Amino acid sequence: MAGVLQDGVANAGNVKGRLVLVAFRCAQRVRRWPKPLRLLGIPLLVLYRVAFEWVLGVELPWNLSLGAGARVFHGMGLVINDQAVIGHSVVLRHCTTIGVAGTFAFGVRAAPTIGDRVDVGSNVVILGPITIGDDVVIGAGSVVVKDVPAGAVVVGNPARILRINAPQASAASAMEAVQS
Repeated sequence: MAGVLQDGVANAGNVKGRLVLVAFRCAQRVRRWPKPLRLLGIPLLVLYRVAFEWVLGVELPWNLSLGAGARVFHGMGLVINDQAVIGHSVVLRHCTTIGVAGTFAFGVRAAPTIGDRVDVGSNVVILGPITIGDDVVIGAGSVVVKDVPAGAVVVGNPARILRINAPQASAASAMEAVQS
């Protein structure tokens, strides 16, 4: 049960975001069940698909790799390709698309890889086989089609680097500095 509720603290006070992510994590669990048991979960998967994708317009495929502590604000028009890989503690806002830029040779499609603690503004488009580093902020309305280094703040269409923030010290190195 803890795995299903892993995004609860990050979405405190955000009932819709919490509901979307609990349903997403439940659908992920059902897809991991052995095949005979998975048949029992079909009603839950259908409910998830209809209620969240069709009604709310939130496409978080149940085979998506989404790290713990994700935050979803507003939850409308959020579309993420199932091949995307998204780190932990990521903030996703409404009208955002994270997907492939097209079909490549031999039918292989490549979606973005997004690091940890990335803040994605509303109405953002992130496309193609690109990598977004850790601790990145993507401004509202940006179109990201190239790699973004860790700590960067990007804005615009096409997205450009506004600045790169200094990397945050890890908790371990901070503790060492305090103890010495």
